[in-house]
Amino acid sequence: MHNTTLQGKTALITGSTSGIGLGIARALAQQGAHIVLNGFGDADEIKALQASLAQDCGVKTIYHPADMSKPLEIAAMMKFATEKFGGVDILVNNAGIQHVADIEDFPVDKWDAIIAINLSSAFHTMRLALPAMKMKNWGRIINIASAHGLVGSAQKSAYVAAKHGIVGLTKAAALETAQTGVTCNAICPGWVLTPLVQKQVDARAEKEGVSIEAAKKGLLSEKQPSGEFVTPEQLGALAVFLCSEAANQVRGAAWNMDGGWTAQ
Repeated sequence: MHNTTLQGKTALITGSTSGIGLGIARALAQQGAHIVLNGFGDADEIKALQASLAQDCGVKTIYHPADMSKPLEIAAMMKFATEKFGGVDILVNNAGIQHVADIEDFPVDKWDAIIAINLSSAFHTMRLALPAMKMKNWGRIINIASAHGLVGSAQKSAYVAAKHGIVGLTKAAALETAQTGVTCNAICPGWVLTPLVQKQVDARAEKEGVSIEAAKKGLLSEKQPSGEFVTPEQLGALAVFLCSEAANQVRGAAWNMDGGWTAQ
């Protein structure tokens, strides 16, 4: 028996063909929400993903390949969601990229891309989703920030700047919608073993000449006191809570789920 707390709602999750975004999409689908997937990947794999979500959860799914660095493509995706499902009730801004370098060595094009995808894309989806949410007097915006939205790290200037920006954007939107049925919150995960983080683990293992498991432990020990990765399923459960009536007065939060990272 599927849960139906979000039945009749439509959730659009950017960057949802893998990792955190997919975990959140699955959790929302399990509550009965129709799903708009977005992200890059093999076309056949994405079709299989759509089919499995629809079959497992009894919901409708669509996919749009918008490049989140391009405002016109973002607008086309939002229009597509409205045409197919009548609008977006739950917006999860999750798409993100990373590059690691000292500020003086940071490629300008990488800086521009990270700000565009990790921060500006959320502004574009929000500005297009909010009018209909306000008209319905119900909506949920969940921005996936990061522990790096709350604290800094060396060599991640663009990512840290973008994620701090997402937290600020979330607070501004929460204040603008404070007397409506629309809420806006940020989730700030610590290390999650996504394809993005796996690349960092692999690079560390190669550089230090250690096993993948040793590289994982090394990565976690530097930042995450629990010594364990946060899972996409745990983040999905938090997203479900933020969409529930119990979270009606959770507004403008930057909710860390980071194994104690930002408690230090």
